[in-house]
Amino acid sequence: MIRRGAALAALAAVVAGLAAYPGYASGYGVRATLQIFMWIVLAGSWNLISGLTGYVSFGHVAFFGAGAYTGAILVAKVGWPWLPAALAGGVAAVLLALVIGYPCLRLKGPYFAIALLGLNEVLRALVSYFEGLTGGGNGLSLPTLDATIPIYYAMGASAASVTLLTYVIITSRFGLRLMTIREDEVAAEAMGIDTARHKLYAFLLSAAGPGIVGALTARDQGYIEPISVFPLATTITMIVMVLLGGKGTVWGPVLGAVVLFVAQEVVWARYPYVHPLLFGAIIVAVVLLMPRGVLGLLQSRYRLPRTI
Repeated sequence: MIRRGAALAALAAVVAGLAAYPGYASGYGVRATLQIFMWIVLAGSWNLISGLTGYVSFGHVAFFGAGAYTGAILVAKVGWPWLPAALAGGVAAVLLALVIGYPCLRLKGPYFAIALLGLNEVLRALVSYFEGLTGGGNGLSLPTLDATIPIYYAMGASAASVTLLTYVIITSRFGLRLMTIREDEVAAEAMGIDTARHKLYAFLLSAAGPGIVGALTARDQGYIEPISVFPLATTITMIVMVLLGGKGTVWGPVLGAVVLFVAQEVVWARYPYVHPLLFGAIIVAVVLLMPRGVLGLLQSRYRLPRTI
């Protein structure tokens, strides 16, 4: 109880510090923290489906892009305020996940990953084709709006929500069933678990966060285009963040997002020409030396609870 109370007190102090941070931080500091919040949402959302069920997604950036374009179109074409447009981006991503999740989640192993990778390319092609609505290859500009601080808080709330959702799922029977599917799907079915339904629910939950932060990012940047919204590198980055922190854990995506983002910023500032090489070396090192991530390693060595 004392240890838990100390952890909650430390968490409350961090939340209070982040809430007060825009009041005294520089513009770069606020924007960098906003980006960290975005990556926490993306990594945590990927963890909900791939970390808990074992179904590796190479196309989660498609939900980010769907939310970005939904929010941008509602703001630029319809005149919606940015916050309802961001929520609509999350709804659009969930609807997309519902349409493609039912057939794709019946695929096993690498076939599921390849199917979602194809989804990303299909969406990018569709966005480029419907030029009248999306701006096509020229991109879509949004009305000028100085709302970095409100978007900072909205992005922070999204990161906290995804982390809390992960905790609730992992400590519930639903989470235990997802992890059973990850370990042995055939055995899970033999135990009476409706694997198709549980996988679909996890897939829908994992799509909402990227859709919301995609719309928030579009509003914050004021301009989006297919190449910048649907890059495979975004999915690869969120995967590496989860692997670094520890897949299937609550705080692994948070730890991985913070550490990798800070490392990228430092390396990019000091060694811009070897940045891709160092990033690739990090990926190889994580996969070979820490396949369960930092928290997974600590859990196995020190018998930490799985709720971490």
